[in-house]
This record gives sequence, structure tokens and C-alpha cells, in this order.
Amino acid sequence: MSEYVVSKVFPSDKGTARAIENLLTAEGIRRDKNLDYTCAIYDEDYNVIATGSCFGNTLRCMAVSNKHQGEGLMNEIVSHLVQYQYERKIFHLFLYTKCSSAKFFGDLGFYEIVRVQDQIVFMENRQTGFSDYLNELAKTKRPGKKIAALVLNANPFTLGHLFLIEKASNENDLVHVFIVSEDASLVPFKIRKKLIIEGTSHLKNLIYHDTGPYIISNATFPSYFQKDDSAVIESHANLDLSVFVKIAAALGINSRYVGEEPKSLVTGIYNRIMSEKLPEHNIQCVIVPRKTQSDSQEVISASNVRQAIKEGKLEKLKGLVPESTYRFFTSQEAEAQEIIKRIQGTENVIHY
Repeated sequence: MSEYVVSKVFPSDKGTARAIENLLTAEGIRRDKNLDYTCAIYDEDYNVIATGSCFGNTLRCMAVSNKHQGEGLMNEIVSHLVQYQYERKIFHLFLYTKCSSAKFFGDLGFYEIVRVQDQIVFMENRQTGFSDYLNELAKTKRPGKKIAALVLNANPFTLGHLFLIEKASNENDLVHVFIVSEDASLVPFKIRKKLIIEGTSHLKNLIYHDTGPYIISNATFPSYFQKDDSAVIESHANLDLSVFVKIAAALGINSRYVGEEPKSLVTGIYNRIMSEKLPEHNIQCVIVPRKTQSDSQEVISASNVRQAIKEGKLEKLKGLVPESTYRFFTSQEAEAQEIIKRIQGTENVIHY
């Protein structure tokens, strides 16, 4: 075992940041844009020879120089990151790794959740974490021949989202609505969930679920060992589907409803993979054409809603969101005003 010390890397240390980027590149890894803590190990000449980072409850961007592999440096990096996470009261940890590295992380106390062969393995530090999650979901299982599911971020909840849910509700005995619970959006999870439940209160065959840590958004899916953006999207879609198939089995789900977004590269790839892969597991993929505004025939999207809020044109929301969403954003509630301020302070609120 080496006697090297693991050190925190401060954001202001541009020289070390460049050295870390060079190390990651040499090891075939792109530096992830979503990082909130980074550490490094240096040799006696102050060269970076190992590094690792965190983002939220995940460990990311871990690499060791090929000149120093076999010295136990990755063990030290992982141990340091785990200890750092524990110190900030984050105990349920996750990581994504190449299939070839899964056994190594298994020896360090991480357990496989799902894998996409030859692409990626999703792991956690709780042996029964995912199975416990599935067991809790199974408690909400209800009888019915046609059981559907949707996964929504709803940033914020629009008439487009409502149209999709209403269609699923009308065509099925029961609909499980999964609300992305990670807080990576301009509208916080608590408010997104509140607006979804209020906006669908007239539908009586819905069951709402928080996604927890197992269904993640495009915003925080790791890109650091994917060769390009398309590969990142495909890996995310395949991983999401691997998780979803297990969820569907626990709940008896036999269809998944998604909105069509012809202008979105991300959604286009995602929907294509879903329509190919879900039927292999006896799950129908129902791609629903997007709802349009009655006057302009423009597609209704959360991006359009955020843009209207950014421009201070709240009257535009009337044709874009349910009454409950409109009422929230035109209220004087502190939470509404805070979200409006956040959106107006964000340079780009249109997501593709």
C-alpha cells in the first residue's frame, strides 16, 4: 500500500484542475460537468497520479495514472470519497462504472443494481437497497388488466403533461405516475410533485411515486466515460429501461406512456430505444403526439413555460398550464416568487 495522501482540490486551483483533466483524458474519461467535490493524490514531484469526485450522492470521475496502477491508489480515493460523503451525512451512495470495473468496486463494498452489457453498470453501497425499493413499490400493486406508467419531471407541470396523463388514465385500469425526485430542476421536487397531484386530482386511477435515487434525469446522468453525447443518451436510456423493467415486474405494468418530441435529440433517441426494447419485456411503449396550443398550434412544453416566466409574461401561462399551476405562479407565495426569480436569473431555460 502506498503512503500517498489524498487531498481536496479547491475550485480556484486551476493548475491542478488542468492536470486532473489531462489524467482523465489519458485514461479515456471526460471530466463530468456535474461535480461538487474533487480530490487528488500527488507524487513527490506534485504530479496528479489519481483523482476522484462526487456529485450529490454519487462517486464520479475516478482514475489512476497507468504508471501507478496496482499500488492501491483507487482504494484510497474511494475510501476518501466515502468518508467525505459520510461527513456530509450522505450514507446511501451510488456509482456508475464500466462493466470491466464492476468487480473491483464490488470488492470495495458496492453492489450491482443493473447493467447494460458492454456499456455501464449502476451500483450502490447497500446490498438490498434496490430490492427494498421494489418491495415498497410492490405494496402499491393493484389488480387490473391494463396497468400503465409514466415518468415525469414536470419542470413545471403543463397542459402537455396533463394531456399525457389523462390519455393514460382513460385507456388503462390503473396508472403509476413516477415523479423524478432528484432536485436538479429550476422548479424544486416538492413543488413539482404538489402541482402534479393538484393538477390531476380529478383522475381517480392514479398512484403517485417518488422515483428516489433509481430513476435519474438527463441533467445528472454521468457522461464521463461515454465517447460522445449520443452515447451518453443511449447509455442513459438503456440503463433507465433496465431499472424500469424491474419496476414494471414488481407492479404488473404492461405499458409506458411517453410524449413525442420531434425537435428533441435526447427524447428522439430515448423514445426510439424504448420502442425497441420495452416490447422485448412484454411492455408496450405508447408514444403520444404532443398537445398544441389551440390558437397557434405551437407544441406545449415546459421550456415554453419557463421562457414565458423568464420574460415576465405570466399571462401567457393561461394557455400552457393547468389552472393549479397558473394559480401558483401568479400567487404571492414566497416559494412561487423564489422560483420565478431563479428562472429569470437563469441564462438559458430552453432544454433540447
